[in-house]
Amino acid sequence: IIGEDDGSVISDDSDLLSSSGKLKLVSIDDEKHGDDTSSFLKSDEEFARMLQAEEEALMLQHVVATEQSEQFEERLRPYVDKVLLYEDPVRQEAAQKTVPVDELEEKALVSLAKEGRFKPTKAELDHAFLLQLLFWFKQSFRWVNAPPCDLCGNTTVNQGMGAPLPSETKYGGTRVELYRCDSCSTTTRFPRYNDPLKLLETRRGRCGEWANCFTLYCRSFGYESRLILDFTDHVWTECYSRALGRWMHLDPCEAVYDKPLLYEKGWGKKLNYVIAFSNDGVRDVTKRYTRKWLEVLSRRNITTEPVVSAAVTKLTNECRRNFTSLALSVLQDRDNNESEELDRDLLSQDEDYSSVSLPGRQSGDKEWRLSRSETAPDSNDSLSTSSCPTRTCIDKHVTRVHNAIARLLSLCVENSVPRYRVSEISNIFRKMLVDVRSSSHKARRVVVNPFIMLLFPYFDELLRALSLKFEIGGYGRVEVCLAGEPVFTSLSLPVVLDALEDLINSLNKINSLDGDSLSLPLIKSNRIHSGMVVASGEELPFGIVSSDLCSVDLCVETFLYIYLICKWICLFFPFCWVYLQATSAFDGLRASKWEEPNGSKGGWILYRLKDGMACELAAYEITSANDAPERDPMDWVVEGSTDGGSNWYILDKRASQVFEDRFQCRSFEVQRQGLCCNVFRFRFLAVKDIQSTSRLQLCSINLYTRGQLSLELSDFEVID
Repeated sequence: IIGEDDGSVISDDSDLLSSSGKLKLVSIDDEKHGDDTSSFLKSDEEFARMLQAEEEALMLQHVVATEQSEQFEERLRPYVDKVLLYEDPVRQEAAQKTVPVDELEEKALVSLAKEGRFKPTKAELDHAFLLQLLFWFKQSFRWVNAPPCDLCGNTTVNQGMGAPLPSETKYGGTRVELYRCDSCSTTTRFPRYNDPLKLLETRRGRCGEWANCFTLYCRSFGYESRLILDFTDHVWTECYSRALGRWMHLDPCEAVYDKPLLYEKGWGKKLNYVIAFSNDGVRDVTKRYTRKWLEVLSRRNITTEPVVSAAVTKLTNECRRNFTSLALSVLQDRDNNESEELDRDLLSQDEDYSSVSLPGRQSGDKEWRLSRSETAPDSNDSLSTSSCPTRTCIDKHVTRVHNAIARLLSLCVENSVPRYRVSEISNIFRKMLVDVRSSSHKARRVVVNPFIMLLFPYFDELLRALSLKFEIGGYGRVEVCLAGEPVFTSLSLPVVLDALEDLINSLNKINSLDGDSLSLPLIKSNRIHSGMVVASGEELPFGIVSSDLCSVDLCVETFLYIYLICKWICLFFPFCWVYLQATSAFDGLRASKWEEPNGSKGGWILYRLKDGMACELAAYEITSANDAPERDPMDWVVEGSTDGGSNWYILDKRASQVFEDRFQCRSFEVQRQGLCCNVFRFRFLAVKDIQSTSRLQLCSINLYTRGQLSLELSDFEVID
């Protein structure tokens, strides 16, 4: 510490606490420090008040605390025993057998490819697989409000508790709820099983069963996992993400990940104790889930903080008593880092309290959620943000697909193939690709009718866009198989399936196919791709958001029937309503959309060309989304900028536009010609029904230039 006037050393102690008494504030140079100093002093005052309030809350604990160390410890101990079940190889193997691993691995690879990571590290791939496991679990597990009648499947009414049967206690079902059927008066039993092995079979329950079973799944795939107990009646999971270098929050009931403030800000919960249990110990992680620590501390009146600390330390030491010294050292370092992280987060201004809107509780019926006061105050049911980052569009494959289809149609016109015949062969080719889509993504190989080879000249470019090829096997057998990295095919297949369906529908609406037909909307050549996108707002991906299937009580047969239908749909739409970000408007998929949560009266999306390129916008397409026609854009302005966004020129204006159908693609020629721009902006001024919604949504936007954009057909653009 150096004196300002003469530069003399006041103290060279490394311990600032011991030297602080030697220092005295003499003056503050307001002119030199300006607003920064006043801001610092204000922050210092707030910090002092926080410390004083924390001290008062801790003193109050000693007065109102009701439990001693032994009592608090016994409250936690059953959960230590529960998490040890996750280490059982029999249970882990049983869990693994129920998971469609190949499907989830494919989805994980595609999700990374959409972010430009075509060659992910193992840590990134493990992280992505974990998220897909979370989404899959949300679809495959059932929430139970009141179970349907075992006899007739009709609704039931709670009749209290019953004595457990030996077959129920065998799997930890010591609490049994009884329900009487409204129709046939049959009594239905609902045992609350605690053994995750049994839950793999029943696949139903409330948050306790959901978190219990999901945490087993996480451990069975090798993730370091914790069962999280919230004393205000909720349970969820944490996993250590090596990609993030920290513990990550996962709620299987909501399919929400890495949003620890969900409960305090979204649900409005008044938290007190949040405790983590794993095979290597117990941790008090309450600070991760709050930014209102003083309020939480005032509610932590079950016992005192020293008792909490002693209890978790004792249980942790018991869990680690047989660990090696090296393992203990690694765990202690991680514990220390986590403690620093939790304290640091308390003082941070987290974005979740500003730009991110967190939803109220979605699991359970509405009446039950209202009774628990766990719905958002503004009835918000989605995870959205008004602070949308700029992202790169990974959509070069979409342009390749449209160029290949344009080539197909050009060849058909050159060879005078009738319109109806083009529709037929396109449908045959699409059915073949459906079979390809159903095969394992790692080694796609499908035997096809040799007749398909006659169509090869027409579909050659489309096959290359898919990284597929024909092979002639033994006995003249014709097969379709991979011609490149599997992820390229996985990324492009859904785009081709959607594009061919659109093509077939368009062909069925025209009388003949000739040279005059080779334009929009049939021909989609010269599509702009690989730009940067930012928007006024967006939905954030947090699982399955379009269906409340898992919150509805259904008989087992009905649930399985609907689940199988959903599985069939997922063959064509494998990422059902997970992708709602701004870049989803340019990914070429029906199974995604851009949704602006506050865009009904005004929202915008901006597209910046890559590498300083500029081009003239000749036309564009807008496709309506899957649902909610009241959210369709109605009035908008398209603008272009020649200087990166400093000055804007109106290129096109539309008013009172109506989309008659879902997934309706409408084409528009740009009114202003001759202006080469490097940024384009859509300003949406109003949606179809402003009175009934605050949201704006659309499935896709395609931009077309007059000039030919460079596009290598030999390979995908891989971003390292």
